[in-house]
Amino acid sequence: MASLQLCDGYLLFKPSVSPRFLPNRISHRLIPKASASSPSPSSSSSSSLSLNRRQLLYQSAAVSLSLSSIFGPVKEAKADEQLSEWERVFLPIDPGVVLLDIAFVPDDPSRGFLLGTRQTLLETKDGGNTWAPRSIPSAEEEDFNYRFNSISFKGKEGWIIGKPAILLYTADAGENWDRIPLSSQLPGDMVFIEATGDKSAEMVTDEGAIYVTSNKGYNWKAAIQETVSATLNRTVSSGISGASYYTGTFSAVNRSPDGKYVAVSSRGNFFLTWEPGQPYWQPHNRAVARRIQNMGWRADGGLWLLVRGGGLYLSKGTGISEEFDEVPVQSRGFGILDVGYRSEEEAWAAGGSGILLRTRNGGKSWNRDKAADNIAANLYAVKFVDDKKGFVLGNDGVLLRYVG
Repeated sequence: MASLQLCDGYLLFKPSVSPRFLPNRISHRLIPKASASSPSPSSSSSSSLSLNRRQLLYQSAAVSLSLSSIFGPVKEAKADEQLSEWERVFLPIDPGVVLLDIAFVPDDPSRGFLLGTRQTLLETKDGGNTWAPRSIPSAEEEDFNYRFNSISFKGKEGWIIGKPAILLYTADAGENWDRIPLSSQLPGDMVFIEATGDKSAEMVTDEGAIYVTSNKGYNWKAAIQETVSATLNRTVSSGISGASYYTGTFSAVNRSPDGKYVAVSSRGNFFLTWEPGQPYWQPHNRAVARRIQNMGWRADGGLWLLVRGGGLYLSKGTGISEEFDEVPVQSRGFGILDVGYRSEEEAWAAGGSGILLRTRNGGKSWNRDKAADNIAANLYAVKFVDDKKGFVLGNDGVLLRYVG
């Protein structure tokens, strides 16, 4: 941020870098406007000279700030070791919107779509630098305010699901979206979808039903023989704490790149896993005292686990396990809500009140990043498309973009 300094009767414009105005890409750089009060009283002969010199200094500083926005921060920025690797992208949406998912077209990486509550659907054509509202007529014919939950692309084919039940499909990278009819007998609300191939996708509901389609969504086949409630209420589940007479839903579900799932019960008192070919969900007791907030897959194939109140745990070894080790984190007492892996060694965690944490050693230690400390929002999801493109999604329309 530029500052003003009084020196020998002149008002000098001094550029500097402040953590409050972090360097962003050119289109989103925050450059505050400078202002100055009237100069100190002086003789009329020197007043004009003082004004001209002040204008010259102002213009020079402005040029310096503009050049720094193009070529990077000036050398003085080296004194600030907290320069963030994230920038905020301001969106043309209502402040109360909660962002829920994001995806890009593999065949056109500059094109992507962002979903949220209040029927929020935004599109970018420049890799996520700028976003514009996208209208889908088939989703606006009824008096519903859809919550778009999940989006996925493979090639140019894409899928969107939402609540109340809605399924959208595109075969041309999002130029056109068709609404696919759904059965009213679908158990639960759709919470996740994964594009898997030519006209093919895999869909999960919050009651644990998993369906697959290979004909553009007009027919779906069950990949699992029963819902979670049916599984847990059978005698085989008697050893699972909190499973008796279970009638709840998932509070979170995550899919690994090789098609395995981990899900958290709505009360957070146990978790479940499923692998392709298994007839039922496999319930697991939680190995930690506090209730589970969220779970997901590490880049090495192991599990991460978040508990309510800010704790973070990593499973021992790779694959599915019930043994976890706690990792110390500086969450400042706020809950951690999601973890996203940029590589096998580097990951980011996000949570309440703008908390951002990073690990560079596979999760053994975490350091806080102050990128969102001044943003009054909860950060719900961390999504890395690849090692160069990542986003953090929050409430109140908050979107952070990784700039590395």
